Amino acid sequence: MHPEYLVGRRLEQVVASWHLYGSKAPSGPLDVWLIDSGQVSTHVTTGSDWCLTVERSAPYASYDMAESGRVEVAPVRGRTPFADHLGETVRAVSEERDPNTGRVALEIAFDSGRVRCDAPSGNLRLSSN
Repeated sequence: MHPEYLVGRRLEQVVASWHLYGSKAPSGPLDVWLIDSGQVSTHVTTGSDWCLTVERSAPYASYDMAESGRVEVAPVRGRTPFADHLGETVRAVSEERDPNTGRVALEIAFDSGRVRCDAPSGNLRLSSN
């Protein structure tokens, strides 16, 4: 799915999942869901082939993985680069693709800046430009 439908929509909320294990601080989100002014939820995560997956789907519930920890899913404010753009309208989206593996990066532009989502080594990484 190409995320062009995001253009012109306002980012209302960001939900993320984090792997929590013991007292270790999570290094970054496993997934993010961008909830827009149309109440459409766009899920951004990594696939098993280390490509970046972008799809329309609602956030899932938190779950326990016994001795492997817990995955917590909750709205976030300041823990992702998207926090700086809450309430802003998406102006453009662009993708980078590898001919062998598919989508490797997604960049979402707002008036005040851009957020890049990529998946180096199979881990979701979010950064501001």
